[in-house]
Amino acid sequence: MSNLIERLHAAAAVGMIASVWAKEKPEAIAVHDPNGVRSFHDINANANRIVRLLRARGLEAGDGVALLCSNRAEFVETVNACLRGGFRFTAVNWHLNADEVEYIINDCEAKALIAEPRYPSALSAQTPLVTVKIAIGGSAEGFLPYHETLAGLDGSDIPDPVLGGQMLYTSGTTGRPKGVYRRTNAVLVPPMPGAPDDVQMCAGPAYHAAPLAFDVRSSINAGNPLVFIDRWDSEGVLRTIAEHRVTRAHMVPIMFQRLLAVADEVKAKYDISSLRYLIHGAAPCPPEVKKAMIDWVGPIIHEYYAGSEGGAGFLIDTHEWLAKPGTVGRLPAQDSIKLLDDEGNEISERNRNGTIYFKVSPIAPFEYYKDPAKTASAHKDGYFTLGDVGYLDDDNYLFLTGRTAECIISGGVNIYPQEIDNEVIKHPAVEDSCAIGVPSDEWGEAVKVVVTLHPGVAPSEALGAEILAFAKSRLAGYKAPKTLEFVSELPRSPAGKIQRGKVRAPYWAGRARQI
Repeated sequence: MSNLIERLHAAAAVGMIASVWAKEKPEAIAVHDPNGVRSFHDINANANRIVRLLRARGLEAGDGVALLCSNRAEFVETVNACLRGGFRFTAVNWHLNADEVEYIINDCEAKALIAEPRYPSALSAQTPLVTVKIAIGGSAEGFLPYHETLAGLDGSDIPDPVLGGQMLYTSGTTGRPKGVYRRTNAVLVPPMPGAPDDVQMCAGPAYHAAPLAFDVRSSINAGNPLVFIDRWDSEGVLRTIAEHRVTRAHMVPIMFQRLLAVADEVKAKYDISSLRYLIHGAAPCPPEVKKAMIDWVGPIIHEYYAGSEGGAGFLIDTHEWLAKPGTVGRLPAQDSIKLLDDEGNEISERNRNGTIYFKVSPIAPFEYYKDPAKTASAHKDGYFTLGDVGYLDDDNYLFLTGRTAECIISGGVNIYPQEIDNEVIKHPAVEDSCAIGVPSDEWGEAVKVVVTLHPGVAPSEALGAEILAFAKSRLAGYKAPKTLEFVSELPRSPAGKIQRGKVRAPYWAGRARQI
């Protein structure tokens, strides 16, 4: 075992971890996807072929490669090719429209585009820097066919691997998304053999940072099979866990909510007892939702707190969380974060809200690609912020209460919407809640909640009044929502976060003042 770990760490330094597993267990299944299975040998060989193809077309270490495809084996092969070819990999969100896709491909300065014709936004993009285009799972004019092109190339390990990196794009609250770029390539997921029977499931889109790290990268590093789900379907997820005996998965809170909403008789059809490690993050999870999941699946739930830009190593397991419901974890080191007030002064008191600043990584500091102004605005004296607001309690546990960009200012008082959502969602009819500030002539902003209801629950004026009264009984008067609107769906980022700015925007449309 020690020899294997040494080989994995040596391989990680040049992006060749898949090669180790291809030698250890070449015929073992590495990926299950909607199109079939792919062995570790196949994944590794195609990664080598992609490197040879891109180098033959003029790409060099440091050049950008954009990938736009669904959850399938070719995604894993491309990631591994970029890691060993020295390329800067950018996964593009296939939910974006054509203009947004074109912007990211050009902004990341991709010289190669690997795309699935299933998403025509990539095919129509005007990309002057791109010198090679490859189509996955179909044909497209001007694109080389993925499998037919790779079939004629040498799949043996390249003799001169160079560690590549990734540059993912933040969803952003205003303006265009920005690439999170690290000039120093760092192995973000330490290689370590997994348990022999571990099976990883990727239920969210692999292009997002969390599934890419916790599902795609971790399964390859551990030498365990990865089961891809193409699109979310609650019963389908339960079926997948049962059929593949899934042991590990990453989810976001809305996935928890949708699984909990499945009828008991449907849940009973599927044995999900194989699950032993479920990790979540990316968006605040209402404590009631998390507790319900723990009651259902057991004390196997772990939570992390970080962003695409990095974080301070907050991680908490079920037992610790149950002692501090709502926390995202304990301060890992005294200087891991700073809390600053609105004037930029450090907050030393406990239980007082402040903007959270993380210590910049000395190994892999980030910058926003080609945006020094945005980079500078996010950093302060060796720390950076994601815009989150929270407090440390007396035991140094961190609690999130909102984001600075979302803060509601009513009568000169700051109100953090996550606190409101955490109470509104306790109402048995409410599936999800988004608290926002809407224009008020008297107060500047008034608190409004926009909610979705559980399946089978019909909206009504009486139900709206009931939910508002429910919230008022649980919140300080100035925080209680004054109005409510029912919607069928709330807009979400690929990470599963409610896009509060999009919910808020229609109420402020046409106004010169936006707060």
